[in-house]
Amino acid sequence: MRSFHSAQYLEFVRERSASGAGHLDGGDTPAFKGVYEAAAVVVGATLTAMDAIMAGKCRRAFVPIAGLHHAARDRAAGFCVFNDCGVAIEQLKRAGLKHIAYVDIDAHHGDGVFYAFEDDAAVVFADLHEDGRYLYPGTGAASETGRGAAQGMKLNVPLPPGADDATFASVWPLVTAHLEKFAPEFIILQCGADSLEGDPITHLRFSPKVHGRAARELAALADALGHGRVLALGGGGYNRANLAQAWTAVVENLM
Repeated sequence: MRSFHSAQYLEFVRERSASGAGHLDGGDTPAFKGVYEAAAVVVGATLTAMDAIMAGKCRRAFVPIAGLHHAARDRAAGFCVFNDCGVAIEQLKRAGLKHIAYVDIDAHHGDGVFYAFEDDAAVVFADLHEDGRYLYPGTGAASETGRGAAQGMKLNVPLPPGADDATFASVWPLVTAHLEKFAPEFIILQCGADSLEGDPITHLRFSPKVHGRAARELAALADALGHGRVLALGGGGYNRANLAQAWTAVVENLM
């Protein structure tokens, strides 16, 4: 976890985990006894899946309780304690991969991943999300395309409230074209189900077919690139029926 998070932040979470008091951020992410261990297990699950793919034991993996994309290197945010996506990316870089793709279809912008790697040319980033003017965390403008050596390697596609499957179909080719340009050696899909119609805290109107298509086409792209590596992480979602349908569609299409 220290490959992504600061030692000071890890110690802060450990202390709050022991006391079970207070919050880990400004109010969204409460502390509770054992929160450090619980959040660390999420990271461990993601790394176990990543290792299995890298070792050739499987081509794809899905971890439902993962994809905690808001946590920053030095702080918690948006219900996310440790950023398992970021830890996985750091470990893949250490394994020698030159281009790692992170694709996010959660309704919320994956700010914890984006800003941690905004100037990192090893990370190809693509994020479809509800426009930050209407939804937390308020980031992810189309003008945010990376900095320095990574300028142009980050794709942010903010969507208006009410965006549906037709809207997705009109912008998804931007994502696949973006990835094809950089030929990533590993693809991470954060497939948050809070972008489905009926989620109580967001305003997008996707059906589960969107999540199925994203998984299917990313798997096909990975196969075409010769490695087949896709790691799907559940992300957000606050309607249980939507969770079941979206993630079942992801697993079905990864297979």
